[in-house]
Amino acid sequence: MCESAIGMENALLSCPKTSSQSREITDTADAADKLSCPCKWAERVVREGFEVSVSGDGKRPSVCLVAPGAPSSNPRLVKEANALAAAGFRVRVVCGTGHSLGTAFDEGIPVAWKWEFSQLRSRGKWQRFPQVIRQRISARLAWRGWVRTTTTSAWAESEFAGRLARAASAEPADIYIGHYLPGLYAAWKAARCHNAVYGFDAEDSHVDELPDTSEFRGRRESRILLERELLTGCQHLTAASPLIAETYERRYGKRPLTILNVFPLAETPSDPVQTPYLKGDGPPTLYWFSQTVGSGRGLEQIVAAMGQMTVPAVLHLRGNPASGYRQRLEDHATACGAGGRVIWHPPAAPDEMVRIAAGHDLGLALELTDPPNRAICLTNKAFTYLLAGIPTVFSRTPAQEWLAHEVGEASLVADLGDPVSLASQLDEILINRDRLAGRRATAWRVGRERFNWDAEQGVFLRSVRNALGLVA
Repeated sequence: MCESAIGMENALLSCPKTSSQSREITDTADAADKLSCPCKWAERVVREGFEVSVSGDGKRPSVCLVAPGAPSSNPRLVKEANALAAAGFRVRVVCGTGHSLGTAFDEGIPVAWKWEFSQLRSRGKWQRFPQVIRQRISARLAWRGWVRTTTTSAWAESEFAGRLARAASAEPADIYIGHYLPGLYAAWKAARCHNAVYGFDAEDSHVDELPDTSEFRGRRESRILLERELLTGCQHLTAASPLIAETYERRYGKRPLTILNVFPLAETPSDPVQTPYLKGDGPPTLYWFSQTVGSGRGLEQIVAAMGQMTVPAVLHLRGNPASGYRQRLEDHATACGAGGRVIWHPPAAPDEMVRIAAGHDLGLALELTDPPNRAICLTNKAFTYLLAGIPTVFSRTPAQEWLAHEVGEASLVADLGDPVSLASQLDEILINRDRLAGRRATAWRVGRERFNWDAEQGVFLRSVRNALGLVA
């Protein structure tokens, strides 16, 4: 999952011209007329070089999705865009470059699925300077409670809050859907600009991404103000887990629909995969992936348990290691008796993650309970493993205990704080190959029957249609 856009690089919009339905408007008056913009942002939109989409098809409803991160870092946004395009909507994504896996990944996604995107490109230090100063001033004002407005709280979150909002406002649409707090602010501003409706996808409980301590009280209150003010007008509201939805309802009196972080059946292997270990060839493998591999993700606890296990399991990690982390984890593995059993892999394309996971014996979904959001979120990992047909080891959090109950024997709930007990649990599930094969069969079945995007996208599409007043 993409982190909040605090401190993310500011950017300059660059629009690949992949459709004849888009053109660049250089005349300010013409742009203002095309935008029909009551908030007088049209002049700034044109002055800053944003492309204004002009649809040649007024019959199809249009959707603009807005997020601070790159498409390759946000599978949830990509799935939404693909579903909308396949359902007949005109779709455009306005996004940043945060946590990008690379230009080739980003630009290949919309071309393959026939939707357009405008991406904020990196700027030089001096070009960013005014936005950086404004962000720092806004943060001080909002977090200390001196000045708390919607705009101040949004700028406190991101130095390019204004630019993302102006980029979204350059895209006429019937509905704007924001991802993450800068995306919510941009969707709200763009909807006001075009007299449209807007929505928000809460992939996390953004207030609870911060610790509930006195040190972070001001920042949490600023985020609460921002969400409370903007969620009131949302006509489409979704959350990535039942407990996140409950948290939003308790805090704001408005319950989002739950849309799980599941994946399309098209990304799965055609048949269940039999791993080398199940064939009696080599040790069992544990698998974990993320954009960044670093501390505080439960990996140290797994490595400690590996040193206590009877079965010599090998841990495979996929992602970019945080600075110095690879050496620290390998030293830790050596000290725990698991030296040489941590294997590193580079990031891979998002649509390959399910097939890659299928070749391993157990998937690891290792969430901690601090900050509070980690206890109530359900990440991409768990659903990747289920769709790949591999059992999942869940750390004991409220959200993951709920999911483990739903998937039955395709799961194992473990206490990360007790490496001896964890080692015993892992040994028990791995020693008996027949039992492990049965757990894999269960994971394969529940992934295909329930936990996949082909089933889940219907809830999302109905919510968008309802927000637009369309008959389903």
